[in-house]
Amino acid sequence: MRTSTRRSHRLVAFAAVAALATGLLAGCANDSDGGSPDASGGGGGKGKTTLTIGTFGVFGYKQAGLYDEYMKLHPDISIKENVTTRTDVYWPKVLTRLQAGAGTDDVQAIEVGNITEAVETQAAKFVDLGKEVDKSQWLDWKLAQATTKDGKTIGLGTDIGPMAICYRKDLFQKAGLETDRTKLAALWKGDWAKYVDLGKQYMKKAPKGTKFVDSAASVYNAVLGGASVRNYDKDGNVVWDKSEGVKKAWDVAMTAATSNMSAKLKQFDPTWDQGFANGTFATVACPAWMIGYIEQKSGDSGKGKWDVAAAPTASNWGGSFLGVPTASKHQKEAIALAKWLTAPEQQAKVFAKQASFPSTPSAYANLTPQADTTAYFSNAPLTQIFSDSAKTIPSQPLGPKDKPIDGAITDIGILQVEQKGKTPAQGWDAATKEIKDVLGQ
Repeated sequence: MRTSTRRSHRLVAFAAVAALATGLLAGCANDSDGGSPDASGGGGGKGKTTLTIGTFGVFGYKQAGLYDEYMKLHPDISIKENVTTRTDVYWPKVLTRLQAGAGTDDVQAIEVGNITEAVETQAAKFVDLGKEVDKSQWLDWKLAQATTKDGKTIGLGTDIGPMAICYRKDLFQKAGLETDRTKLAALWKGDWAKYVDLGKQYMKKAPKGTKFVDSAASVYNAVLGGASVRNYDKDGNVVWDKSEGVKKAWDVAMTAATSNMSAKLKQFDPTWDQGFANGTFATVACPAWMIGYIEQKSGDSGKGKWDVAAAPTASNWGGSFLGVPTASKHQKEAIALAKWLTAPEQQAKVFAKQASFPSTPSAYANLTPQADTTAYFSNAPLTQIFSDSAKTIPSQPLGPKDKPIDGAITDIGILQVEQKGKTPAQGWDAATKEIKDVLGQ
């Protein structure tokens, strides 16, 4: 759940979030506004070296106690996390600082939607971390996303975003729908269109003030994450307007957007957070990183009411990397911190805290969600659901402008239909105009 590069003032305003997560591709934490780290580059006081780490959303490191653990192991190190809620705010600032060669954090998170741009245009601004680690620890496709053609690895994988459906079983029950996660998964298995069809049934007896899904953009991202081709083909050609994956995702999203089943919220905006807290939508496309987000935003009132079912098809939404900018004044210490935070043992700890799914397969056998999280989601078998999805996620070719293309479709095209009453054709035309501007066509 992260977003995009600055190609125009409009694009910054409308860039998509999601990812994707988010990662961790992750949910969202309190926003520090992504302010510049301490420009002095000096120690952290009392002889300590202060390392800054720039993140977006909720990476889970603080929540899982990893910063405190690392500082106990390294008493000469102090860690400061600079958090920005939205990646469409975060990433343009990072690009500006990379170009300036100053003001970056010592460790800089990179969302999967921005990783190809970073690899193709910013590789010289990052340390080659491939020389520092055993690269076999990571999924091959995850490592490849952060590696240049000449073999330089600019980021170490954090999470991936295998998909599920999170749903409010109390609202399903009131609407007269099936509540058992296994039976629900069977109802929509193999086809996202079946998922939105269930939304039509939900709305016939929907509890007052509720909708089936949070947004049509959420549906779009979930469907697209399971396509073998999205905006680029394997040769790096831009094919978004011919992509079967894009077309299918758009069509399913339009079913949601043109019906009464969507709450018409923009993900990661305050109103979306309020929707979780107030129980105003019954389902959300739910990559693993969103588990922690839901638990945080729904609060105590949602405990035991949420459940998790397998998604219609395997899909990935979000995921991130940690890189070390060459501008870091503490490269050696920053590399050590990035390696430690992304090691399988630490990825397992983050999963235990908030179900952010590791990109290091050796962690899978012993993954254990936090007991409170499992209870919060009605004792759903989170590890099994996300592991099963992760095993069959297709490998998608990514491109440098995936994020702005996705953003034009979700935050312009879909919102034109969902919030402004435009027709699907008008929404598509609006997205097309923006994408051509982004691509310089």
